[in-house]
Amino acid sequence: MRQEVSKSTFPLEARDISVVLGGVKVLEVPSLQVVPDEVLVVIGPNGSGKTTLLLTLAGLLRPASGTILYQGQAVNGKTEMLKLHRRLAVVFQEPLLLNSTVWDNVTLGLRLRGVNKEEIKTRANKWLERFGIASLAGRQAKTLSGGEAKRTSLARAFALQPDILFLDEAFNGLDSHSRQSMIEDFESVLRETRITTIMVTHDSNEALGLAHRVLVLMDGHIRQIGTREEVFSNPVDEQVAEFVGVENIIDGVVALNQGGIVTVQVGKDAVEAVSDYTHGEKVSLCIRPEEITLAGSRASSSARNSFAGAITRVVSFGALSRVEIDCGFPLVALITKRSAEEMNLDKGKPIYASFKATGVHVIKR
Repeated sequence: MRQEVSKSTFPLEARDISVVLGGVKVLEVPSLQVVPDEVLVVIGPNGSGKTTLLLTLAGLLRPASGTILYQGQAVNGKTEMLKLHRRLAVVFQEPLLLNSTVWDNVTLGLRLRGVNKEEIKTRANKWLERFGIASLAGRQAKTLSGGEAKRTSLARAFALQPDILFLDEAFNGLDSHSRQSMIEDFESVLRETRITTIMVTHDSNEALGLAHRVLVLMDGHIRQIGTREEVFSNPVDEQVAEFVGVENIIDGVVALNQGGIVTVQVGKDAVEAVSDYTHGEKVSLCIRPEEITLAGSRASSSARNSFAGAITRVVSFGALSRVEIDCGFPLVALITKRSAEEMNLDKGKPIYASFKATGVHVIKR
């Protein structure tokens, strides 16, 4: 658990930010504080304003109104903006490398900032080695693979020793193996350096793997911000739930509440969940597919919810299988491909779907 900090210690803060592009308001952020040493991952649908938010926080896009504060000080004039830029590093989806050597690209920012030659050599060698591209130092950037170019861009950013690191879809466009390898290296570096990082991604797995906090941006507004567990397990509304991968969203009405355990009427069936909602309230039940277990018979377990149904579809991808079930209401379960094969799951087969009351997140409609 990260400690609460006073306002004066926020490395970056936005107050009453509004961004207008082409006469249209595309971003409105009343308040946002970035916590020291954290990785804040910004997710949201295409066109939600993620990159606009990142550019605004990095001082690369001027808002129509509002204030950006760096270390508690408002960033207004050109002098303050220049000071801010010298303390930041930005890595974009495209590496944006010079038509020169890897060494020249990694050392570019240091040379522009007037760092002495010995320090440049020390820093550049360290980060070339750390990102596994020391042997490429003399190579021309135009000859690099996509993964090598992105590693060069990351080495250039970390060599600057920034107070805050910004990444905009930095791992996009790579094959799955290269992407996973680079993310693992990046995560290791963040643990070592503890650099405050703001990262935009469309990939929920990146958010789950890297984030201390997750910010969900939709239609230019912050819909939810919290720990990754809060956002992915307790989405604030149905739209956020759908975006973060809660495939099972079931509408019902609270029929009973006994000591914080609610019984929700869903058609002819009843689902139990943990909630404070009271009798008669209309709710949506959010159940992640990995919370659902499948069995050929109604097995004895601690799960308070178990429903008989029939499989309507099985789709396998990689090591997982997605199983769609009709239980009088639709459910989707995510299990291992091996389990699906061992159970001989196929369309039309009877099945029992079970899930615990604690696995249900209840949202008021």
